[in-house]
Amino acid sequence: MEKLHIVTERVFNAPAETLFAAFANPATLARWWGPQGFTNDITHFNFQPGGDWLVTMTNSDGADFFNRWTFQAIEPPSRILALHHEPMHMFTLEVTLATQREGTRMTWHMQFDDTPENREIERFIALANEQNFDRLAAELGV
Repeated sequence: MEKLHIVTERVFNAPAETLFAAFANPATLARWWGPQGFTNDITHFNFQPGGDWLVTMTNSDGADFFNRWTFQAIEPPSRILALHHEPMHMFTLEVTLATQREGTRMTWHMQFDDTPENREIERFIALANEQNFDRLAAELGV
């Protein structure tokens, strides 16, 4: 099956180690993960290849969304690859961190099956990723 690729990038005024740590620490991750208006309850976080991450995201209307991830590869401080199992959309997220003169370029490469349903949510996901980046920048003060 063909794949749908959604790529979001931003340069942060922070070292790669700081950005990587924002993923590796579940308390920090819970504060910035997801689009605007969401809070997170991380009930399990095994940050190693093959480890699971279980998080319930709650939107501003109080609706809960259970998410299950499996970390597939972790290469500090430059790469995280994770598989998202639930709820509706199975996809991979590859996060890469590359040091540049201006700071660190964070790239999120999401890969979905190319289905009509996934095409419909493509724009929403791109916007949600930008909001994730905004929340991360605010969390880190950069």
